[in-house]
Amino acid sequence: MRSASSPGDSAAGLTRRRFARIATLGLVAGAGAPGAASAAATAEGPGQVHYVRARALAGSDPVLLALARALTPGVELPRPPSPAPVKLFDNLVMLSAGWVSAMAVLTDEGIVLIDALTSSAEAEAVVVGGLREVGASPETIRYVVVTHGHDDHFGGAQYLADRYGARVLMTPADWDLVARADPDHAPARDLEIADGQCLTLGDTGIRLHHTPGHTAGTVSPIIPLRAGRMRHTAMLWGGTNPPAGLAELRSYRAAVRSFRARMREAGVDVELSNHPNDHGLQRAEQLRQQPEGVNPFVLGRPRAQRYMAVMDLMLRGRIADAYGTSRRK
Repeated sequence: MRSASSPGDSAAGLTRRRFARIATLGLVAGAGAPGAASAAATAEGPGQVHYVRARALAGSDPVLLALARALTPGVELPRPPSPAPVKLFDNLVMLSAGWVSAMAVLTDEGIVLIDALTSSAEAEAVVVGGLREVGASPETIRYVVVTHGHDDHFGGAQYLADRYGARVLMTPADWDLVARADPDHAPARDLEIADGQCLTLGDTGIRLHHTPGHTAGTVSPIIPLRAGRMRHTAMLWGGTNPPAGLAELRSYRAAVRSFRARMREAGVDVELSNHPNDHGLQRAEQLRQQPEGVNPFVLGRPRAQRYMAVMDLMLRGRIADAYGTSRRK
């Protein structure tokens, strides 16, 4: 598959028929229209100036607009149906239940799975079944990296550990979070992720950065990718929905700024997400329909940086709103 980095590619190559097919899956409505974020915005408040700036920075870019909308207060993310698995790159497979997704990084010594969906049943149907469908072997899953300690991300981890001997990784703070909740399907405490550590399997090293905010121990990976002779570097922001508390929001924004610097250092030009908050399912459908066309997940380095700048502005708005609320109490 070819790669490109021009903004706005994600919808440009779709015929009307193909775009209609995505719409019937429930993936188009409200996901990227320029007015979508403003229509969903809450009443005018101190954060509004930052939300307006974020939407202006997003321009007509469907990926950035979807992010701004997802971070707008009061917005609910869509719950689209589960799509078929799709190879986004030669060594990366999206395994999606629709409203939440896992990513399988394929190496010459096995698979690193980023997140494990909501349950054993979902892990078996979507992860195991999906890997087989694209010609990969689930028996070679060696690691499950859990981006944060919510059950829509760790729900199938213990099943994969029991069935294939996969090691499960989470940050210490989120292992503690899971232990406090103590759900029946929680994975047994296993490996802990240190900030900035490189998880290496075969020919692939995945850098894992602590990005607290969504939870105290959220982790965001930076992943090397291949597309034919082209090489790319992806980021996956581990938890998008912001917290309510002012201190936690400030921690979240600090993580955004720190991770943005790490992205710049690593040369990140690809953006991924574990929820449909980034026009990702639409882009996956485009790639499925046009596998030899431009890869819509390749944003290019400047656009990837702008993605984080939009996130930063939306967090500034959230902080301003939270601060204003605390002052009125």
